[in-house]
Formats: sequence, structure tokens, C-alpha cells
Amino acid sequence: MKQTIGFIGLGLMGGWLVKHLLKDGYTVHVYDVDPQKIQDLTLLGAIEVVAIDKLPHTVDVIILSLPNSAIVSQVIQQNLHLYDHPVPGLIVLDTSTADPSISTELAQNMLDRGMYFMDATVSGTSEMCAAKDTIFMVGGDEATYNQCEPIFTGMGRESVYMGKSGTGAAIKLVVNLVLAINRMGMAEGLTLAKKAGIDQLLALEVLKKSAAFSKAMDQKGYRMVNRQFYPPIGHMTTHYKDVQLMVSYASKLQCPVPVISFTAQALASEMSKRPGDRDSSAVICFYDDLIK
Repeated sequence: MKQTIGFIGLGLMGGWLVKHLLKDGYTVHVYDVDPQKIQDLTLLGAIEVVAIDKLPHTVDVIILSLPNSAIVSQVIQQNLHLYDHPVPGLIVLDTSTADPSISTELAQNMLDRGMYFMDATVSGTSEMCAAKDTIFMVGGDEATYNQCEPIFTGMGRESVYMGKSGTGAAIKLVVNLVLAINRMGMAEGLTLAKKAGIDQLLALEVLKKSAAFSKAMDQKGYRMVNRQFYPPIGHMTTHYKDVQLMVSYASKLQCPVPVISFTAQALASEMSKRPGDRDSSAVICFYDDLIK
């Protein structure tokens, strides 16, 4: 029998994850601060959560898709009241881009109360999520991971068990770090091509056929070349927030990350000049300013 699911956070990623779960036959109770997002999904068969504090007593698993670990912690403690009123056996899957240290702390506090918290981060853009082409990278109790594996299969292409609590959140930062550097490298290369008198579209096509190819070229390359930053498939503000988290986490581990640290400064510079609601491919505008 399929587990009953509660889903909190119906944004670019969360909305698609719910749609996949519904299509896979799960009963899903949904909540978001935006009533329209709830309504859109109830039309597809989801059940609206009227009182969020009652949700833990209604479902087997709660999935969170929220902006950051601070909000995740707030929802668990202040909205769901799971510390004060634990529900033994309840599983919480956090798909947010999280701070590994906070994920580890939440997992221990939940376990102390007879519940399970898993950092179940997602690798993929919202477009990949729509196509069910994402990977879940999961940290926490292995038996709980095995129990939830069908849920991950319902939401994405595959899942990988990473190990103890915090490892799912940590590998997401590693993946995003490499991805962010790929984007910066592509923007820099396209800028050099422009200065050399080469059409940027032609340069991109050559890059895609060369040993330098990466998925970032398919996801962001044409947006960079065409300066097509709306509608975004990943906001600049979100990208900057994630990069800041990478630098902060690396600092805690005393791990040198000079390239991503420069990327953070470039993003800060770009966001100080232009809207942060653009797609993250707008980082190429940082280089546009340098060659004016």
C-alpha cells in the first residue's frame, strides 16, 4: 500500500514533484503560502491542507520543498509543532537546498522524538524536474531510505543513498558548486569568443561538440547567447543564495574554494546592478560590463 504524503512548498520544483506523485497514484495533501498554487494542484487531485498543524496526524510522510534550512526548521518546529507534539514513526523528507549542519541537527532532534528526518536533495533544474529527469541524493537512516525509495522513484529518475544525515545536503552543494563553475566558465568563454570576433551562437555550437561540453551548455547556453533571462528556470537570487551557502559550508570545514568564492563576488556584483528575478544564466551580463 502506498504511503500517504503531505507536501509543503509548491514552487518551481515542488509543484512538479507533486504532479509526478499524483500521476504515480499517491494521495498527496498540499500546502503553500500561495493559495493559487494549492488550487492548481487540487484540480489535479491533490488535497488541500486546511490546518498545517494537523498534517502530521494525517499522513505517513511529509515532503518539504522550501527556500532554505532556516525556513525548514521553522516549519518543523513552529508550524508542524513536531518537537512539542511528536508523531512517532513520521518521516520528513527535505528536498530543499540545505545547510548540512542544520540537517544533521534536525535529524537528531527528530530521532530523539521517535521520528525520521532525511535530507533528500534534488539535482536538476525545474525543466528537468518537469521531465522527471532529476536525481535524489539522500542522507539519513538507511532503512528509512529503503522504505521511501518508491517515493523517490515516483518523483524523479533515480535516487542515491549517500550515508549519514547531512551527506545528502553536502553532496547537493558539491554538485551545485561544479555546476556554478561550469556556468561561469561558459560565460567567460563566450565573452572571449565575442572579443575575438566570433559569433557567440557559433561558439556555443562548437563548445557543445567539443571536449568542453557540459549539461550547463544545454541548460543555460542559448539563454546566455540570446540574453533570454525570462521566464527563469532558476532565479539569480536562488543561485546566489546557494553559492553563498557553499562558501560558508566550505569555511566551516576549512576547505579552500577560491573559484566558487570569485563566482559569489561576480554574482553579488551583477545583482547589485540588475533584477535578481532573472534566470541564473544572466551571470554573463557580469562579463558584458567588463568588455564595454
